[in-house]
Amino acid sequence: MGAGDASTRVDGGAGELAVMWGGFPLVGAGAGWLLTAVAGPVAGLPWVPAQGWFELLAGLPEPRATAGALALGVLAGLVVAGIGTRERLRVEVDADRVRLRRDGRDREVPRRAVRVVFVDRRDLVLLGDGEEELARERGDVSAGRLAAAFRAHGWPWADADPHRDAYRRWVDGLPGLPAGADALLRARQRAVDRGRRGDAEDLRRELARVGVVVRDEEKRQYWRLTRRAAPG
Repeated sequence: MGAGDASTRVDGGAGELAVMWGGFPLVGAGAGWLLTAVAGPVAGLPWVPAQGWFELLAGLPEPRATAGALALGVLAGLVVAGIGTRERLRVEVDADRVRLRRDGRDREVPRRAVRVVFVDRRDLVLLGDGEEELARERGDVSAGRLAAAFRAHGWPWADADPHRDAYRRWVDGLPGLPAGADALLRARQRAVDRGRRGDAEDLRRELARVGVVVRDEEKRQYWRLTRRAAPG
């Protein structure tokens, strides 16, 4: 397939859907069965929290208690599978643009704006001419399949982040950042520590506006400057 041909779609595929819609309900059912199986013994342990719930479950008649727990477990698994399906990343690329689809939202990035594309651990990253991030999307999409799709349509693919060595670990007050970036990074660190992904992504975009690219390792922030950044 060459540039100019029909677009190529890349996502987790049928295997990912099978794991979510088959595996999660089974795990939920297993958790429900285990909960009913241990409710009686656990209800007799005064040091275990939520004693009231275990006592209530242990007092329910069988086999309705087990059947109800299995049904609730399956239902919980289906809810998780639905959320996972909605939030899975789908990439559609052709010679002129890439479309990133997630949670019912589409985002398009034109080929002319992109200098390089690569995968950073689980993140698909597109960089612009000023070394800024045009997109960073997390997903469980095969890096090999992404590379093949982008290369087939003539996009500049890199096997690793070309700026990996430029990142520095963020330490509050460390010199070299543009004015205002430290305050944004402090706020973002709090969001990362508390698991507030939405806030962390909003603050990533705010940092991009002042010329700072940020990446996470565990709960540590690392940063680098774009060409347009002006240290303060």
